[in-house]
Amino acid sequence: MRKVTAFGSAGALVTATLIAGAVAAPTANAESRHGRNSHVSQTRGAEIAAARAAKAGIDWQDCPADWGIAKPIQCGWVTVPLDYAKPDGKKIKLAVDRIGNTGTKAERQGALVYNPGGPGGSGLRFPTRVTNKNPLWVNTSKAYDFVGFDPRGVGHSAPISCIDPQEFVKAPKMDPVPDSEADKRVQRKLAAEYADGCAERSGEMLPQMTTPNTVRDLDVIRAALGEKKLNFLGVSYGTYIAAVYGTLYPDHVRRMIADSVVNPSREKIWYEANLDQDVAFEMRWKDWQDWVAKNDASFHLGDTRAKVQDQWLKLRATAKKNPIGGVVGPAELIGFFQSAPYYDSSWVPVATVFSKYVAGDTQALVDAAAPDLTDTAGNIASENGNAVYTAVECTDAKWPTSWKKWDRDNSQLHKNYPFMTWANAWLNLPCATWPAKQQTPPTVKTGKGLPPVLIVQSTRDAATPYEGAVELHKRFKGSRLITEKDAGSHGVTGLVNPCINEKVDTYLLTGKVGAADVTCTPHATPKP
Repeated sequence: MRKVTAFGSAGALVTATLIAGAVAAPTANAESRHGRNSHVSQTRGAEIAAARAAKAGIDWQDCPADWGIAKPIQCGWVTVPLDYAKPDGKKIKLAVDRIGNTGTKAERQGALVYNPGGPGGSGLRFPTRVTNKNPLWVNTSKAYDFVGFDPRGVGHSAPISCIDPQEFVKAPKMDPVPDSEADKRVQRKLAAEYADGCAERSGEMLPQMTTPNTVRDLDVIRAALGEKKLNFLGVSYGTYIAAVYGTLYPDHVRRMIADSVVNPSREKIWYEANLDQDVAFEMRWKDWQDWVAKNDASFHLGDTRAKVQDQWLKLRATAKKNPIGGVVGPAELIGFFQSAPYYDSSWVPVATVFSKYVAGDTQALVDAAAPDLTDTAGNIASENGNAVYTAVECTDAKWPTSWKKWDRDNSQLHKNYPFMTWANAWLNLPCATWPAKQQTPPTVKTGKGLPPVLIVQSTRDAATPYEGAVELHKRFKGSRLITEKDAGSHGVTGLVNPCINEKVDTYLLTGKVGAADVTCTPHATPKP
């Protein structure tokens, strides 16, 4: 699950914790049998939608000015059914963008489609890896058009909402760690109200906000691009999209990379996956504290993990008693500090702000952790990301409805893994009273025609624990697992580590995964 920095319904700023060819067009007789809104199987509905998209293609234009995506990247739309069981019913439009391959016509191998995770993340920035000349992607971009998209409900693709965005970001929120049963009752009420808000503001979309539908959308995009088979790079939640696509459309896959893997086991989607996350976050939080202690000469926060933790607890207690700058309480602190266990690139910035605060500069912390109420576009995007995260996870699978179970599981976990546990619980609690019908996740498995899939994972990832990669590797026969040992940054393919970068390039350019799984040493640790 990719980081979605967002205020949870109950007040925590927390992680979301998340085909053989363009299908032949149906015959005229087949089309005529589909009266408006007639029900067909979702599989058949997806075939119909893909055939129509293959015929229509994509009308590529310069991107709308307010999207912030400059030429030569182009944007377009792909039309999909809201409900695949009703291919002639209501339609929604999905935003897509692309940049052509930088190599010759002979070098081109098709389109590489990307999803960064979430649920709720936009992939539209992907083509900027070419325009920004990102050195890790120079070789791949010679062979592939880079294609991004906003999944259903996200950004420009029929966006959903659950609460007024300005209300959503208002701070300070309630401390996610409850002091009493009364605190828990307040949080439960907020979670139920958030679920109701999703129904009020986005009710028609909610039953269709599922991973299998996003996968069907992805296959329609493939067809609209004129691609016989899909090349796909999924990171974080994008790996679950990959897992389900490989299950539903095994013979439509050409190349597929799953980077930082959501555990695809039905038993883990999504309640158990979030509990696993809490344990992994605590591990990675301690890794960061060890690093801060090792660099005490730069940060002056203590030369042992215990001393750094004491500074954290002191800061948390201060913010609880009197929110810093009137706006940064414990919930906002978690929202800011959680980026350190997520991404190594946040280690220095987070430690620097923390260090400044301890030295007496509170403004740096307020600037970093407080919401900006003037950033209405950013706040709309944050609220939308949280709404999609909630809608997909709550609709994808059955969640416990018994508060006793939630309370018991999270109270127990909090004892040993306090950093994220309660914040994550309140973020997900709307699923306990979810107003849309909850589905059963598909059984992820190897279908006929699935080529070798490349899986990339660090052993100490907080958001998607390592066991998820092992599980997908078992389920996808012929897959290869690249393990980055003793590292934990989320999203491995975007980091400089030649051992990994070269294997990713080789796979995308040749399809070769190597004879055996590989373990790589970690990428360089950040320097203060």
